[in-house]
Amino acid sequence: MTLMIGIPRETAPGEKRVATVPDVVEKLIKLGFKVAVESGAGDAANFSDEVYRAAGAEIIAGAAKLWAASDIVFKVRGPSKEEAGLMREGGTLVSFIWPAQNPELLQQLAAKKATVLAIDSLPRTLSRAQKMDALTSQAGVAGYRAVIEAANAFGRFFSGQITAAGKVPPAKVFIAGAGVAGLAAIGTAASLGAIVRANDTRAEVADQVVSLGGEFVRVDYEEEGSGGGGYAKVMSEGFQQAQREMYAKQAKEVDIIITTALIPGKPAPRLITAEMVRSMKPGSVIVDMAAEQGGNCELTEPGQAVVKHGVTIVGYTDLVSRLARQSSTLYATNLFRLTEELCKTKDGIINVNMEDDAIRGLTVIREGNISWPPPAPKLSAVPAKPAAAKAAAPAAKGHGHGGSKEPMAGGKLAIMFGVAAVLFLLIGAYAPAAFLGHFTVFVLACFVGYMVVWNVTPA
Repeated sequence: MTLMIGIPRETAPGEKRVATVPDVVEKLIKLGFKVAVESGAGDAANFSDEVYRAAGAEIIAGAAKLWAASDIVFKVRGPSKEEAGLMREGGTLVSFIWPAQNPELLQQLAAKKATVLAIDSLPRTLSRAQKMDALTSQAGVAGYRAVIEAANAFGRFFSGQITAAGKVPPAKVFIAGAGVAGLAAIGTAASLGAIVRANDTRAEVADQVVSLGGEFVRVDYEEEGSGGGGYAKVMSEGFQQAQREMYAKQAKEVDIIITTALIPGKPAPRLITAEMVRSMKPGSVIVDMAAEQGGNCELTEPGQAVVKHGVTIVGYTDLVSRLARQSSTLYATNLFRLTEELCKTKDGIINVNMEDDAIRGLTVIREGNISWPPPAPKLSAVPAKPAAAKAAAPAAKGHGHGGSKEPMAGGKLAIMFGVAAVLFLLIGAYAPAAFLGHFTVFVLACFVGYMVVWNVTPA
């Protein structure tokens, strides 16, 4: 039986995204599914009902009817209690869930015997899962938009200017956190001509910062900051103190600070204190991308842009929705790639394969049974080290040309040189001078190449 995928209108305040777009509707239909869209679901992202209908979707008026008709529901944000109550018994839900922060929602959905795939729980270290990684695609949009909001609130150019009226220095931007959002912000700010500095607890991202045009600012404290799954971890008090000192120094020097630091399952770490804000230049800007999780700045007011101590502090929690059309398109593509993995037979029926590491990681409820957190990934057995090259094994013969460490046996090498010398003399006696020069280079190249290849040790 062909399954119906339903796309309800997002009800969270300020949420303008939609879970799929008309172009992706056509692709889902080619996989064998039917698609229903709640009337007005795409209006805020500039996708009209008519465009969805032209792509092959059925338009249904009213959330209750849409949820009742849908075997599978695609959403952006997790359902509210009211929406979870509309979930069809035994249905499937795909959306952001944040299971660690929403245990009550898991219980409510489990009571519906639902299967729930939390797109935020996708194992991000799996390379083949990158095409489904909605966290990455949405974070990239947020990082870009954060710089645009900073530029809007900042009273000067980002790039340096030399005009008849005088010289304008470039803006200095400091970005705390070089994850996906931070890297997107670095690239955007650098492309606008700003001097960009960045810091992250994971020292291995320094090369990425530099490649995007930024300068990596290190904390004068040695500690590894990488946590599980490619995320940062909670650092020691000693590291945090050294980090605060570095942030205090940067706050006095830069014009714009963009903070992106988040730790999965925990409140956002406080990086920028009120004292640091007071030390910033008048007219400076802070964009706190972690405002929804409490904020990295002590003075952030979630959802608001406020001015304190002469500094504009932007705490918008809808940065991604401020580019609703773009972010919806990326999110819809991520869900389509996931659907391809769930429906490899292209017959409009999904198979939640719990043996697949990617699918197992994001499946938080399976037919009413809570399966979160997932088990630790299986590690390949480490091969035993060979016993010291088997006590210096006797030299193996290399293709019949002597030992493997010898290019050639001595006698054969002498014969080869002799033949080459005779051939060279014969050519030299009759060939023109120009040909002789080219031939000499050719012979030397052949000899050097032969010797190099012969001495390659097999892995």
